[in-house]
Amino acid sequence: MITSSDIFAISNQKQFEKIALKVFRFQYENNKVYQEFCDLLKTAPQKVKSLQQIPFLPIQFFKSHQVVSNTNPIQEIFTSSGTTGMITSKHLVTDVTLYQESYRKGFSEFYGNIEDYVVLALLPSYLEREGSSLIYMVKDLIELSNHPESGFYLHNHDELIAKLIALDQAGQNVILIGVTFALLDLIEQHQFQLQHTIIMETGGMKGKRKEMIREELHEQLCKGFGVSAIHSEYGMTELLSQAYSLGNGVFECPSWIQILVRDTEDALTYIPDGKTGGINVIDLANINSCSFIATQDLGKKNPNNSFEVLGRFDNSDIRGCNLMVL
Repeated sequence: MITSSDIFAISNQKQFEKIALKVFRFQYENNKVYQEFCDLLKTAPQKVKSLQQIPFLPIQFFKSHQVVSNTNPIQEIFTSSGTTGMITSKHLVTDVTLYQESYRKGFSEFYGNIEDYVVLALLPSYLEREGSSLIYMVKDLIELSNHPESGFYLHNHDELIAKLIALDQAGQNVILIGVTFALLDLIEQHQFQLQHTIIMETGGMKGKRKEMIREELHEQLCKGFGVSAIHSEYGMTELLSQAYSLGNGVFECPSWIQILVRDTEDALTYIPDGKTGGINVIDLANINSCSFIATQDLGKKNPNNSFEVLGRFDNSDIRGCNLMVL
């Protein structure tokens, strides 16, 4: 039996690989969708001895199948955003305390004590729908900050501008976490010079603006907020953990999450560090769904296990990973 204490106490690569292989066998035995996928790939679980031999479930399966590894009651259903009529991903969570422990420990690892910050959230596209795992996390962080100034902002930019200026002038540490288009909207209304504020973008224009390359986006945000670096959060509906970038678009993972980079032409082959390919994520907090996810993000891994996200696949570029997608 694999417990949360096993997952969140990982301290080295040997431990990670040992637990990941245990999780793989557990999910093969208990997750019908994942088992069928592995069987179609003719993967014999007893022969899997390394991370590279583990099959990674294409992320699209969360749109078409119920990806669960036990029969416990569903406590939360996290859903992805999408336009009207679009099929969205559903992550069925049978133990939401795993998610809470994951994002709390992950935040603490990179930023320290949440009570040291005022947490301001500018996430209109997420606030306007239900089932967002990001809203669930940020709401909890706001409450854990135990600060009366922490809170969500929808479209009330004037109030947010005044609060950012006042808190920064008072020397208060602030984290402003926002969806990309909303942060750009904010700096079009006011140009800041912030000394004590971390700007964290969660990605995504949500169809509100043209997409931009990271360097151009971060340059605009740095100039608009008067900060030297833009932080980023890498997470998604289908995962229960986040990676964080403290600047320059380089993401670091907590100890229970790792990435591998697959060949864009052959989903079962991995490429060397520094080369661009498809991002595969191992998220051991996903013990009750699937911990081995082949995303549609393109990126590259660095020798120190940090990684960069460089873009996304076109639908036409997805090869070798749609065996069961109907």
